[in-house]
Amino acid sequence: MIQVREPTQPPDAAGGDPADGSITPLDDVTITLTDAERQALGDAFASSARALKDRSLDDEELLTEAELAGLRLPRRVLEALGGFRRHGNDAGVLLLRGMPVDLRPPATPTDGFLPRWSDLPVATFAQLAVASTVGSVIAYADEKEGRIVQDVAPVEGAEKRQENSGTVYLELHTEDGFHPYRPDFITLMCIRSDHERTARTVVGAAARALPLLSAPTAAVLRQPRFRLRVSSSFGDGSTDLLTGPLPVLSGTADAPDLLADFHAMEGVDQEARAALEEIKSAFLATLRGGVLERGDLLVVDNRTAIHGRSQFAARHDGTDRWLRRCFAVTDIRASRAARPAGSRVCRPLRDIGLFSPGPLTPTPRIEDPACTGS
Repeated sequence: MIQVREPTQPPDAAGGDPADGSITPLDDVTITLTDAERQALGDAFASSARALKDRSLDDEELLTEAELAGLRLPRRVLEALGGFRRHGNDAGVLLLRGMPVDLRPPATPTDGFLPRWSDLPVATFAQLAVASTVGSVIAYADEKEGRIVQDVAPVEGAEKRQENSGTVYLELHTEDGFHPYRPDFITLMCIRSDHERTARTVVGAAARALPLLSAPTAAVLRQPRFRLRVSSSFGDGSTDLLTGPLPVLSGTADAPDLLADFHAMEGVDQEARAALEEIKSAFLATLRGGVLERGDLLVVDNRTAIHGRSQFAARHDGTDRWLRRCFAVTDIRASRAARPAGSRVCRPLRDIGLFSPGPLTPTPRIEDPACTGS
């Protein structure tokens, strides 16, 4: 997400900053690798990385190698990831603990960009292997220069932004919810924790929050009465762009899909705004998560869960919190018209045509408020 506005409400007023220690941990959806498993995987991933170190990550041969490398994951991990891909779970997340990472990682990139993926070969291949197990890797030209694996690190001067380079409370959101080919899964690999271990990555799952809603509110949330602001990196950065009206909940009643963003989403009328506040309260009452440690790899189901992060302090000295992010979709073919041949990176939204006036397609048109009605 790239939004330059500050949170819509101060965290203490919204009750939203998950920093008070009341977050339910992820013990029941955590798989911890043994030392022997970690060593064997690290050796295998390092070998693959060495052989392909001169290739771009947006290379089918490299991504195929990463997918095959994923088959080396322990059977219980493969079974868990396969079940999560097909059915999800009530937590909306899986945590793989003790994944192999590089013994001497470089400094946390202070500008939010690691110069070369081969500077972090083991962690990169480990993450690609997991992402390729739950789906097909995908990226977006508008976001982080279209990188397949992206760096999530604090950037000096961006502390108050609602984006991955900030350090303030990052409000709960569906990742790239406005995009027609938004990711089905988000993987987050921890290279370094924050110094004080206060940055809690949190997940709100529809399965846990929706039972707390009243029936009238659930009905409103299923209606197209909500709009999303588009992250500024996906537009021209000069104006707010909004999607057409969308529902928050869709799909079946017993296993609904979810689209929510408590910073960038707004209801189109008072009843819709009240419904959004009610579901926000339900999510805040049922959050799961915790501080990610070195070698933790979190897999979030972006179809049924939203995620965020509590605030933390940064030093901007190369030792700050550093996560790496990679997206996956269950059907890469669906986006084939939006990607150059042989690439996993979707073209800019403007090139796809969603900023142009025209008839509403199955994917909501994105509108510029300055040109509404055109």
